[in-house]
Amino acid sequence: MDSRKMVLLVGALLIAALAAFMARSLVAGSATPQAGAAVVAPPPVDGPEILVATKALPVGTILDATALRFQPWPKDLVENAYFLRKNTDMKSLQGTVVRTAITAGQPITQGALVHPGDRGFLAAALGPGMRAVTVPISGASAVAGFVFPGDRVDLVLTQSVPGGGDGPPLKVSETVLRNLRVLATDQRTDNVDENGKTVVRTFSNVTVEATPQLAEKLAVVQQLGTLSLALRSIADTSHDLEEAIASGDVKVPDSNDPDADKKMMAKVAAMPMSGKSTFVTGGEVSRFQRTTVPGKPAETVAPQVLGGGSAPAGGSIGGTVVGPVVRVARGNNVTVVPVGGKN
Repeated sequence: MDSRKMVLLVGALLIAALAAFMARSLVAGSATPQAGAAVVAPPPVDGPEILVATKALPVGTILDATALRFQPWPKDLVENAYFLRKNTDMKSLQGTVVRTAITAGQPITQGALVHPGDRGFLAAALGPGMRAVTVPISGASAVAGFVFPGDRVDLVLTQSVPGGGDGPPLKVSETVLRNLRVLATDQRTDNVDENGKTVVRTFSNVTVEATPQLAEKLAVVQQLGTLSLALRSIADTSHDLEEAIASGDVKVPDSNDPDADKKMMAKVAAMPMSGKSTFVTGGEVSRFQRTTVPGKPAETVAPQVLGGGSAPAGGSIGGTVVGPVVRVARGNNVTVVPVGGKN
């Protein structure tokens, strides 16, 4: 190969290498275009503010300040049944009851609420299948009046059990029903005055929501002793959930659906329960009280003289047993056996 061809070949290789280097630099230096979503601000709502639900409100919900808020609404979609901010007093709506179910964010209509004092208010406050029962409560045992409609309480029974023997009766206090929703106190379904301020009042009767079976228990409990209220915490549901699952009243969903878990928790939170009651006797509080019911004394029959005669202890005159005896019970049959005799 002559020198001319060699020079041309070397020059071609240098040009190719330079072109490859420049192409690589151009590709590496150019930034890859990023696909960015343009943030578009929602157009302002041209309309008045109306009242909407901040959360799901099932039938029978007693409204409070946390359940409602005002929100701008398109003026073309505003209905006459909506609550407008300029014409609505929020305080006057507290204590009203939801008549038809309302989803979160849905406008509140005037026909969906029942005001205290309106016809059918208490029936609207009751959940499906529930009953309203009024029980007497002493003023000293009503949590000093700090129980309002919508709260949940436990019912405590205090009674004296005399037994059949001598000595003081057994004094015992027992939690008989739990998680009862308060519907009214002394025929009042609200706790605000004419100015919308919360008022604490003592009361002697309380109306609670219960199942038909628990309503029967409430009717009997009133005849046994005095009743007291124990106010429950709004977060006191974990222990009740365990008991409800153990008793079979609530079934755990098979899937890991969060909505199903929320429904299960809501069901437990709204479920009145009786279950296994807890109790405390007087002896556990004071050493001078009893811990058991007084027992019956041993029964004895004093020796008798019949017909002017007498009989030895444990004997009989004319077929009548006299003297110390023992009564032996076998089922419904009771046999009287003289002491020292044979059955």
